[in-house]
Amino acid sequence: MEKITNYIELKRLLEQSADDKCRDFTMKICSTGHPVLGVKVPRIRECAKKVPSEKINEFIAAHPSAYEEVLLRGFLIARLSYEEMLKEFDTQIKYIDDWSTCDLFCSAVGKLVRKNKEDFLERKIKKLLSCKKEFTTRVGLVLLKCCYVETDYLKFIFDTTDKLSSSEEYYVKMGLAWLISECFVKFPTATMEYLLRSKLPKWTLNKTISKICDSYRVDKETKKLLRAIKK
Repeated sequence: MEKITNYIELKRLLEQSADDKCRDFTMKICSTGHPVLGVKVPRIRECAKKVPSEKINEFIAAHPSAYEEVLLRGFLIARLSYEEMLKEFDTQIKYIDDWSTCDLFCSAVGKLVRKNKEDFLERKIKKLLSCKKEFTTRVGLVLLKCCYVETDYLKFIFDTTDKLSSSEEYYVKMGLAWLISECFVKFPTATMEYLLRSKLPKWTLNKTISKICDSYRVDKETKKLLRAIKK
């Protein structure tokens, strides 16, 4: 595979890979404050793989300007060792200002997080969830959804969703709905009990139920029961 040896070369490659239709579509669905070139995500992943392992820290040290550079930076951080990833984790958070750079970064580092769940929960997740910044909190919620929907963490998840239920931030509310819906798919009985006793506001509860009902992994009868508890 052809290697990219410096950041200027990387920026040039991204610019050469840009497409106007992709740019317009990205700008339509992502409210990022970063300039958008219009490079498809699979191509950004390819570019990230072209960076030699020994050059990753050098590329991470560069200041990303375009939306695609922020995405690529996250993919590079995910290639580091767990301890190295932890050191760079917060530096990536400060560049995240839309759902896409948030969710794709969470997905990228997910493998490292799943192998170190307890440690990461204490060192990062709890801090993310207590932050008042919209997308920082969403990172915590999406990582819970990607890596922690297991029996041992259900209580922590439901305690978290209760604490954040009063949030007025749109992408936090969406993150809550997405997280709870994933819990329902995997643990329907426990999550149904939670929904019936929770104090989720109308919008969040209804969005959660809508997301659950969108899943092909939930049967029609259960969806009917869920729709009956909508507010």
